[in-house]
Amino acid sequence: MHLSRFPRVHLAHLPTPLELLPNLSKALGGPNIYIKRDDCTGLGSGGNKTRKLEFLIADALDKKADVIITQGAVQSNHARQTVAAATKMGMACEILLENRTESTEHEYLESGNVFLDRLFGANVAHLPKDTNMDQAMEGKAEELRIAGKNPYIIPGGGSNAIGALGYVNCAIETLTQANDMGLKIDHFVTATGSAGTQAGLVVGLEATNSLIPLLGIGVRAPKEKQEENVFNLACKTADHMGISGCVSREKVIADCNYVGGGYGVPTDGMIEAVTMMAQLEAILMDPVYSGKGLAGLIDYIRKGFFKKDENIVFLHTGGSAALFGYTNTFDFS
Repeated sequence: MHLSRFPRVHLAHLPTPLELLPNLSKALGGPNIYIKRDDCTGLGSGGNKTRKLEFLIADALDKKADVIITQGAVQSNHARQTVAAATKMGMACEILLENRTESTEHEYLESGNVFLDRLFGANVAHLPKDTNMDQAMEGKAEELRIAGKNPYIIPGGGSNAIGALGYVNCAIETLTQANDMGLKIDHFVTATGSAGTQAGLVVGLEATNSLIPLLGIGVRAPKEKQEENVFNLACKTADHMGISGCVSREKVIADCNYVGGGYGVPTDGMIEAVTMMAQLEAILMDPVYSGKGLAGLIDYIRKGFFKKDENIVFLHTGGSAALFGYTNTFDFS
C-alpha cells in the first residue's frame, strides 16, 4: 500500500517502539505481552491521535485553512494533540469540550489535558453532556467564516477516512518491526472509542493479509454500535485508498464489557491496570482509553483466552496527561 499518495505532514516520532513487557507477562503467567508505544509519538506529550493528524492537518493546509476546530470529552487526548499540531503548523485552534462525566471537580475540568490545551494556545469552550457536538462545531465554524477566517473541522478523535490512514500506516509499521524482530504476532489488542484507530488497524492488517486478529476493547458505545461504527469507517477508509472490500464484517470485533459506568468514568479494572503497568513496567497509561483497554486484556488473560506461549501486541494510545484529572480516583493510603 502506497500511503505516500496522500497528503501528509510529519508530526510524529516514528516508528514508535515495539517492546516486550516481561514483568507484566510474568505477573499474569503468560502470554508474552508486547506494547506498541504510541504514547511516544512526541507531539504535545504524545498519543495515537498524532498519526491521524499527520493526514488531517495536511488536508487542512491543502484547503488553505487558518483555524482548526475539533471537539472531545473534557480530558480529551485528541483535543490536546490537535491544538499542538495546529500550533506547530501556524494555525489557530478552537477546542469544544463536552462534560460527558458531568464532573464538577476543578482538577478534572481544568488540569491535565485541559491545562495543556490552554498552554498550547487553544481557545477552550466547555459544553454540557449530550450537546450536539457536530452542530456546535458547525456553529463555531460559521462564526469564524463571518469573521473572515477559513476554518477546518476535524471530527472527534480525528476519526474519518483521512485520519484513519494514520493507523493503516501503524499496522504496516508494526508488521515491519515484527518481521525485523522475528516476532510472530498472534493477537493485536487496542482500546476503541471514536473508531478511527481500530478501523485503520483492521484495514492495514487485512489489506496486508497479516492473518493477525484484532480485538478492540470498547470505552464508550455498546458492542453492536461500536462494531458498526468501526466497520463503516473501515469501509470508507478502504474506499478512500482504492481497496474496497478488503475488510469483512466478521473481522471487526469489539468487547464493550469494560466500559463500566460510561465514557471516562473510572472502573476498578482500570485502576488496577494503570497501577500494575506503572509499578511493574514504569509505563503510564491513561484512565479513559489505554487503562480500560489494558483492563480488558488483563481480564482476557486471566480467563485463559490466550495460550501461554502466544505473543500479544497491545497498542498504547497514550494520554497519561489525563491522569492529573483523576488523582482522586487512586488511593495509595
